[in-house]
Amino acid sequence: MLAKAQPEIPRGEGWLYEPKWDGFRAVVFIESGEVHIGSRNTQPLQRYFPELLDPLRAALPDPCVVDGEIVIATPDGLDFDALQLRIHPAASRVAMLAQQQPAQVILFDLLSLGDRDLREERFDTRRRLLVDELRPTEGIALTPQTDDAEVADSWFTRYEGAGLDGIVAKRADQAYRADQRVMVKVKHERTADCVVGAYRVASADGLPGAMLLGLYNDEGVLHYVGNTHSFSAAGRRELREVLAPHEGGSAFGHGRAPGGLSRWNRGKQGKQTVDLAPVLVCEVAYDHMQGPRFRHPASFRRWRPDRDPASCTFAQLEPPVPFDLREVLAGA
Repeated sequence: MLAKAQPEIPRGEGWLYEPKWDGFRAVVFIESGEVHIGSRNTQPLQRYFPELLDPLRAALPDPCVVDGEIVIATPDGLDFDALQLRIHPAASRVAMLAQQQPAQVILFDLLSLGDRDLREERFDTRRRLLVDELRPTEGIALTPQTDDAEVADSWFTRYEGAGLDGIVAKRADQAYRADQRVMVKVKHERTADCVVGAYRVASADGLPGAMLLGLYNDEGVLHYVGNTHSFSAAGRRELREVLAPHEGGSAFGHGRAPGGLSRWNRGKQGKQTVDLAPVLVCEVAYDHMQGPRFRHPASFRRWRPDRDPASCTFAQLEPPVPFDLREVLAGA
């Protein structure tokens, strides 16, 4: 079951609120002692998180199906980079990482219990059954939940420092609807003025598809920090007119450049990019940072012809104050 984005937390009778975890979404199947962990895209995950198999057997009834999120918690919050490192072909490396930084599963829904399919039951009924059936086990936790919108508002601000990226709101009477966006997610959004250092070519028509963004460090070196969402066909034509005069530069020639592979498509080639001179500045909206880059594609807001590109530095980004994730789970 998926969530649709809204700018504000919904209020009123019948809403339940939970923190929005930033990890790998996972549906866990347990039957006859066997554990299967499936990703949102149906990829098997259990080989990448071997340390979770025994705790899941100990914490949950057999058979059952549960919905949750795999995370790696540190005293400074969630570590998504460490999570991505787990998707590795070498079992020996996975085992080493599992020992060094063990993952945990945050559970938030129960879809099946014994021979009972719970997907048509109310969400508050499924939650109550999950609370009753879950046995305290290290590495397996229940997500906090509240029916108080004011508490959810406070979580939205306080829990950001633990690496959580917003709030999920669910109707108490909602049945489980796979692949449907019937939940609501409210995510953090900030803005930054970034230098446009290159663009990615759209495969559909060869026009600029998405802009590649950069910020300057204290030494005056431009580093790649992420890209915008793809533009529509009309937007690509307009973008071509703006970017064409600046093609042929080398904005990312000295600092961190675009690149990197998806955890699911290793070995595939990326799309063609065209370098630009670092003279254009645009304002973008982003949710939060993953290390030195935007965690997700940024949303283009407007051009900033009034802004000197050299003034677009990392100093404008204000990361939240980190705190230990255990404070979040203590409220479950």
